[in-house]
Amino acid sequence: MKILLFGKGGQVGWELQRSLAPLGELVALSSGSADLHADFSRPEALAATVEAVRPDVIVNAAAHTGVDKAESEPELARALNATAPGVVAAAAQRVGALMVHYSTDYVFDGSGERPWQESDATGPLSVYGRTKLEGEQLVAEHCARHLIFRTSWVYAARGGNFAKTMVRLAKERERLTVIDDQFGAPTGAELLADVTAHAVRDTLRDASKAGLYHLAAGGVTSWHGYAQFVLERAQAAGVALKAGPQQVDAVPTSAFPTPARRPANSRLNTDKLSQAFGLQLPPWQSGVARMLTETF
Repeated sequence: MKILLFGKGGQVGWELQRSLAPLGELVALSSGSADLHADFSRPEALAATVEAVRPDVIVNAAAHTGVDKAESEPELARALNATAPGVVAAAAQRVGALMVHYSTDYVFDGSGERPWQESDATGPLSVYGRTKLEGEQLVAEHCARHLIFRTSWVYAARGGNFAKTMVRLAKERERLTVIDDQFGAPTGAELLADVTAHAVRDTLRDASKAGLYHLAAGGVTSWHGYAQFVLERAQAAGVALKAGPQQVDAVPTSAFPTPARRPANSRLNTDKLSQAFGLQLPPWQSGVARMLTETF
C-alpha cells in the first residue's frame, strides 16, 4: 500500500509520519518539498502530484491554522483550507484513493452546552471556520471514499502550545488571567495520528466506515481549567513557579479581544467514531500529562 501525506511538517503531520509508516510505503511532503509539488497556496498543481504518486490513501494535514490571521488574508485561507483540499479530493477520486482530511469545531457557532454531533447544523463565526467548512464540503463532494475528522484544541509536544506558554508565564509572573467561558477538550496530535492510522486500516477493509467523524479527547474543560491542570502538574514535577494553579484568575472572552470570534462551546460528541472503530478515546488529562512529562 502507498500513502501520500501532505503537511508533514505540522503538528499533526509530524505524528502522522510515525503512525502511518507501519501501514505501507509513505510519501510525506511539505510545501517546500523539491521533487513533488505540495504547496497548497498553489492548488492547481496538486493534482499532478497525486497522479505521479498514485497512492492508495491520501492524508491531508496541510491547512491555514492561523485563526486570527485568516481574517486579514481570507483568499489565502480559502486556498489552503478549501480549494486545495477540493483539488486533492478530485484527484483522489480519479486514482481510486481513500482521502483523509481534518476539520475543526470552528464549523459550529459555539452556542449551547451540548456536545456537537456530526449531523448538527453548522454556523462558523470566522473566516477560518468558513473556509474549513467549505473544505469539508469539497472533499465529501469530490471523493466518495473519505474520512473527515473534526477535532478541537489541538496541541503537540513538538513546538509551542498553550501548556508550555502557561508554564513559561507562571515562571515569570505572580498571577495569570485565563479565559473561563470557552469549553472543549485539549486533543493531542499523537492521539489524532494514532486514531487516523486505525481508521484508515479499518476503512480500507470496510468501505461503509467512510464519512465524517468527530475526534477529540474525552472530557471537557475551560482554558482556565486547562491552565490550572498544567500548573498543578508542573508543581508536582518540581518546576519552580511564581504563579501556581490558585493564582490563575478566571476572565471572560471579552477580556481578550481578537480579530476572529471563538466558539464558546467546542465540545464534540465522539460516539459515532467510538462505535464505528471500536475505540475508547482517553480523557484529555492523560494526553496533556504525558506531553508535560516529556517537556519538563
